[in-house]
Amino acid sequence: MATKKPRRTAERILEVTLDLFNRFGEPNVSTTLISAELNISPGNLYYHYPAKDELINALFMRYERELEELLSAADNVRNVEDAWLFFHMLIELIWKHRFLYRDLNDLLSKNRKLETHFQSVLQHKGQAMRTVLAGLQHGGALRMDAREAGPAANSMVVLLSYWLSYEYVRDPRHALEPERAGAALMRGAFHVLSLLLPYLEPASREHLFALADSYQQS
Repeated sequence: MATKKPRRTAERILEVTLDLFNRFGEPNVSTTLISAELNISPGNLYYHYPAKDELINALFMRYERELEELLSAADNVRNVEDAWLFFHMLIELIWKHRFLYRDLNDLLSKNRKLETHFQSVLQHKGQAMRTVLAGLQHGGALRMDAREAGPAANSMVVLLSYWLSYEYVRDPRHALEPERAGAALMRGAFHVLSLLLPYLEPASREHLFALADSYQQS
C-alpha cells in the first residue's frame, strides 16, 4: 500500500498558523506559539519564515490567488440561485481566512504589503460585484438603473469586507468558532443579496427568500 509523502514543513507551518490566527486572532499568536504547536524549534520556523509578517504575507498571497480564481466565476451569474452559490462560496473563502478580516484594520496599519495589496482586492471585488449585477440584469432577474450599479456594488463590497466584524460584535465569545460557520455563511450570503431586494423582479425576490429559508431549515 502506497504511503503519502510527508507534507513539506513550510506548508505545514502555514496550515497551523492559519488555524491559530483564525482561532485566537493574529495579534494574540506569537511565533513561539506557532513553533510549539508544530513541535519544531523556533530556528526551524525562522528558517522558512524569518518574521511573523512573512507568515501573514504568505497566507494573504494564498488567499489572494484563491480569491482571483473565485471572482472569475462572477461571469457565470445569471439568476438568484447562481448569485446565492457565488456569494456563499465567496464568504466561505473569507471565513477560511477570517483572521484577515477579523483584524483587518490592525493588519493594514502594520503591514505595508497588505495595505497596498488589499486595495487591489477591493477593486477586484468591486468589479466582480458589477459583473454580477450586469449578469442578473441580463438574465432578467433584476432591474437597475446604470447610475445605481456603482453604489450598489460598493455597498456589497463593504458588507463582504466587514460582515465578520458585525458577527463578532453580536457574539464575541462564539461568533467565529467553527461550529458557527454554517449559520454565519448563510447570513452573510443573504445579507449581501438582500441589498438587491428593491431591484429584484418579484419571482426572483421570492426565490431568494425561499433559498434562505431552505438553507436555514437544513
